[in-house]
Amino acid sequence: MTTSNRIRLGDPGRMAVGDIAALPADQLALLQDEADAALHQAKTTCDWLDGAVALKYGDRAHAARQAAGKDTGTIRFDDGAVTVIADLPKRVDWDQAMLAGLVERIQADGADPAEYVDIGFSVPERKYTAWPKDIRQEFEPARTVRTGKPKFRLLLGEEVR
Repeated sequence: MTTSNRIRLGDPGRMAVGDIAALPADQLALLQDEADAALHQAKTTCDWLDGAVALKYGDRAHAARQAAGKDTGTIRFDDGAVTVIADLPKRVDWDQAMLAGLVERIQADGADPAEYVDIGFSVPERKYTAWPKDIRQEFEPARTVRTGKPKFRLLLGEEVR
């Protein structure tokens, strides 16, 4: 086929799925390659832009989170007409060997470990924060808190709520 007859990436959006499926295999292969390249470029651009936004607002978000007494979570602030929503997710890891030992101690005391932990040795953060202090202290050495990837959303023309 000549280049002028070649289907381009924007064309399938205007075609029925059956018509796309009826294309010659070489045309489908070229479209897949073009789509993969476009997706890779879009992801690279998004990563680059996310990095620039994080560089611009990371320190301000950190300061706002500290002022609110938070290590993680979502905060909002304005930059002119743009509302910045900065989210820093919490990621908690638990030492599996230590949890196994604690579960054995709970069982030995005649209690049901399922009241404290999910089997598979993870501890839901809501359960952990609801425990009495003495129980939390026992589990502290098995707990590691790390943060996830910061996320920012920019809302044009919206006020901070």
